[in-house]
Amino acid sequence: MTSTPDTVRRITYGTAPDQVADLRLPTGVQGLAPVAIVVHGGFWRAHRTLEMVAPLAEDLTARGWATWNLEYGRVGGRGGWPTTLTDVAAGVDALAEVAAEEPLDLDRVVAIGHSAGGHLALWTAARPHLPDGAPGARPTVVPAAVVSLAGVADLRAAADDSLGEGAAVEFLGGTPDEVGDRYDVASPAEHLPLGVPQLLAHGDADQHVPLRHARAHRDAARAAGDDVTLLEFSGADHFPVIEPDSAVWQDIVAQFPEV
Repeated sequence: MTSTPDTVRRITYGTAPDQVADLRLPTGVQGLAPVAIVVHGGFWRAHRTLEMVAPLAEDLTARGWATWNLEYGRVGGRGGWPTTLTDVAAGVDALAEVAAEEPLDLDRVVAIGHSAGGHLALWTAARPHLPDGAPGARPTVVPAAVVSLAGVADLRAAADDSLGEGAAVEFLGGTPDEVGDRYDVASPAEHLPLGVPQLLAHGDADQHVPLRHARAHRDAARAAGDDVTLLEFSGADHFPVIEPDSAVWQDIVAQFPEV
């Protein structure tokens, strides 16, 4: 594991160029800092990078969080099934090594993701439920809570609705009928209850991931016994949920789960 000295430390968790995460540490925090794993979206495709959510990570660090802005292999590059999942799992678990050198409280970890990153954040909480041998099984670090920002929770529903012009099918290499076992592993909806509090934030004008997807996850997760809160924002599209200067983000961060 290597890093470059700066306010933002870019740390590698593997040998591929996109197996990196940006670590930001808060100032003025006594003892160990809570950790926010930040996962960008982009429908699992390579055109989006961790820079998309860097302002959000900066805002959280200013609020006293250590942030771990995670990059991973994406469709169009190294990613897709199963690499995207194994990268995210490895990147999350790498926090255990980082915490050996930095003041991080791994009992107070929140996974925060936007869009497809919301899927990946929810999936990190599902990893303890995965069967041995599945991508991401036997986690070292598990979040105590998840914040899904305009997130995708049910990959079968995402495939059925052709979100992102077939992004879920592209990500998993086939439809639910063709590669159902992959959906069983990768979709958080298949692993309810996740067993951790979940905060969902979604705009009712979102055309990328319609609000009904968040409502369906809230209902299914609550029925399974999970503690889930859904914040709905009138007139908001897909992006105010990750804009630190927006009133939407201020409302979201004020209601983060306690960890």
